[in-house]
Amino acid sequence: MKKPQRGAAKTASASDEIGGSDHVDGGHLRAFVERIERLEEEKKAIADDIKEVYAEAKGNGFDVKVMRKVISLRKMDRDKRIEEETILDLYLSALGDA
Repeated sequence: MKKPQRGAAKTASASDEIGGSDHVDGGHLRAFVERIERLEEEKKAIADDIKEVYAEAKGNGFDVKVMRKVISLRKMDRDKRIEEETILDLYLSALGDA
């Protein structure tokens, strides 16, 4: 009995994945890539701005770690937050840390 050869199965080529055509619209691709690059630059600038605000808050005596937690909690759905706080209290009680 003959063994099948390794790699004999048909694999999808790049042209199969783009609709069976060997043509790529370079202009369209470039537009997407440049948009993503601009957005990445904006994201970095915003992240830098956020760091500066945290540094300013720290300079004014605020605990940045706690501020991050406050922001995280404020993003949460109210009911989800209450549920998590209830479970946290339950676990702390079970450990004798309440």
